[in-house]
Amino acid sequence: MIVAGVDGSESSLRAAAYAAGLARRQHALLAVVYVQPVLAAGAALGAPVADTTDEIAEDLVAQIRDAARRLKGIFEVRWEFHTFRGDPYNGLVKAADELKADAVVVGASEQAGHRIVGSVAVRLVKAGRWPVTVVP
Repeated sequence: MIVAGVDGSESSLRAAAYAAGLARRQHALLAVVYVQPVLAAGAALGAPVADTTDEIAEDLVAQIRDAARRLKGIFEVRWEFHTFRGDPYNGLVKAADELKADAVVVGASEQAGHRIVGSVAVRLVKAGRWPVTVVP
């Protein structure tokens, strides 16, 4: 099983495409994972956080289904979509553990501060629990 973390960013969508190719070549199942953030502060202020993250998840599934439909007969890959709640790193760790991932594919962070603090991708690589591919 190949786990691809997606959040709607360009790099995460490129990572999902790369993971799809990897899953096809390996005859593996592709698990596309979206980690819904838990924003306690936003919820406390009355912001409809769950609605927003559900919309993101629905949009991601629609994009994946559309791509699969366009490539049907040319590029076949078995895939499923999962959502987990939490921060991106812990959510992806939980997903990879629960889904028994053989590999994890994520996009490179597009945030400048992550070069200093460390991105989700760097933390996954340092965890050393699965092979991790970081797609720019």
